[in-house]
Amino acid sequence: MTSHKTTQTMKPATAAKKLGVYLEATPAEFREGVVSRTELDALQADPPEWLRELRRNGPHPRPVVAAKLGISISGLARGGVTDALTTEQIDALKRERPEWLERERATQAEVRKEAVRIKEKNAERGDQPGGPRS
Repeated sequence: MTSHKTTQTMKPATAAKKLGVYLEATPAEFREGVVSRTELDALQADPPEWLRELRRNGPHPRPVVAAKLGISISGLARGGVTDALTTEQIDALKRERPEWLERERATQAEVRKEAVRIKEKNAERGDQPGGPRS
């Protein structure tokens, strides 16, 4: 019996998300085809110039923008940022420090503190999956 191994492929949008790049800024041949797992691994291991350029200068997708600004994706939306931003635009926002960005950074800091507090509390109680809860 012979096993036929099929090549696992993904849509360009999925591949762009895994690569951390904005799909609309990728080359046409990337957007119009499918990407195999092997091709994705090759892009990650040895990125071509277009991928290095996108990662360096953007435009960046919203999850990358949010991470670079230290806020949540929801915080971006509340701040009115709905489009991809370039590294230059992100740096400008960091320099200008608009009120909405400072507010979202403070919110994100509180969320992180609360997550640490809950984790520590659970560790103190010895919470384990399936264990007793109080």
